[in-house]
Amino acid sequence: MNDYYKYSRRVFIVAAVITMSSPLAHAANWFSVQGISPANAPIFGVSGFIEPSIYAMSGTDAIVGKQSAVPNINRVAPNDTQSTMATIVRARLMLRGNLNKYISYFFGGEFGSDGFTDIRKKYQPGLIDGHVTFSYIPGARIEVGLIRAPSAEDAMQGFMANNFVVLPTVIGQLMQQTFYDSAANYHQANISGKPYLIGGSNTLGVNAYRYPGVQAMDWFRWGHWELAYGAMVGIYGSVAAGNQSNSPLVAGRLQGSYIFGGKGPFRSDVTAWVWYQHAQPQLGDQSYGMTRDGIGFQYLQGYMHQWGRRLRFEYIHGSGWISAPSAFSSNAGLTPSAATSNLTNTQLYTGSNNKANGYDIEAGLFFTKRIEADIRYDYYDRLPNNPAQQRIFKTWALGLQYHITPLTKIMAGYYFRSLTAPLSSSVPDSISNAVDNELAMQAMISF
Repeated sequence: MNDYYKYSRRVFIVAAVITMSSPLAHAANWFSVQGISPANAPIFGVSGFIEPSIYAMSGTDAIVGKQSAVPNINRVAPNDTQSTMATIVRARLMLRGNLNKYISYFFGGEFGSDGFTDIRKKYQPGLIDGHVTFSYIPGARIEVGLIRAPSAEDAMQGFMANNFVVLPTVIGQLMQQTFYDSAANYHQANISGKPYLIGGSNTLGVNAYRYPGVQAMDWFRWGHWELAYGAMVGIYGSVAAGNQSNSPLVAGRLQGSYIFGGKGPFRSDVTAWVWYQHAQPQLGDQSYGMTRDGIGFQYLQGYMHQWGRRLRFEYIHGSGWISAPSAFSSNAGLTPSAATSNLTNTQLYTGSNNKANGYDIEAGLFFTKRIEADIRYDYYDRLPNNPAQQRIFKTWALGLQYHITPLTKIMAGYYFRSLTAPLSSSVPDSISNAVDNELAMQAMISF
């Protein structure tokens, strides 16, 4: 892990040296952008966006004993029923404004088909944002409600800053944590690590990085320099599924920026950050520790300007509560057995000794005002402490974007994916050999 931290510091210095002046880029201060409305915003404002998307994979089978089935990694989430699909991933309606110069509010409903609206494998739209920010105290704006908790950059970005259709695996598995019905009875698999087995009917979706709670946050400018912080105390659990929110959460992020120009949701800067989260999710009548932390930097310059460019690196570490999504769907046609039960249920590892870590690095370049090309590499090492269950995910992603307006664009990405099991067995080898590459296209349409 120390090597990644040292590497991120070296690249941060290089990025700072090569910067040149240019008007605009993506925002780095998500506390400002998402916490409060602009000073001149009206009392009541309506906005939103939709993201129609197409995903295409070959749907290659993997062998399980004497049977074969398409693994979930080759199917489109959250339903995991098809390998090629057209869908509306996100469809959001947002209300925000200023009640006065000290009080700002933001509410948003999610109506798309994604992990947030997939509750117990049934579609259920819901409130994804809902907070009020009070700016009476100098140096500490107080945000109350359903809040995007301080954490990794990919988890804090607004929709206009997404540069790839498919998120890095380390974000998807470590930070976009699925919740489980804590009142249900689960049995443990007779495999290394003794994970709990959790079926789809007991999965409660994700919170899309949001949690109910209270956050103190603010930012301070000295010329071109900016320091920002966010510290939150909240409740970890599923909001959409009702009374499953019953565990404590603490989270914090500190970031420093050098700003070249621009403001609001688009600016040019170099930013470095460090963040930490700790929660105590429950399963049955027992609580377990879950810690996530990370460090990263980004360099952004020239959004929607020819030769506009960006570079970002982030390292993420997790310990304690680590989940391994099911390898196959229960409707895959596999004959029920103890072995297939292990593979058609999520394997949840709860011990404090469990580890996972990963990183992603990405870059983008505007060839013209509207055409941007992107590249990303992401790496996720799950359960390196448990050689029998260790899995390593690697993905090279190539992306192309056409920006129609600053908030509306068309994206296409091709993802070269691999999965390895260092201590191989027949089933992991079969799944590893079957992993498909993926083509994904998406339009971000704002209103």
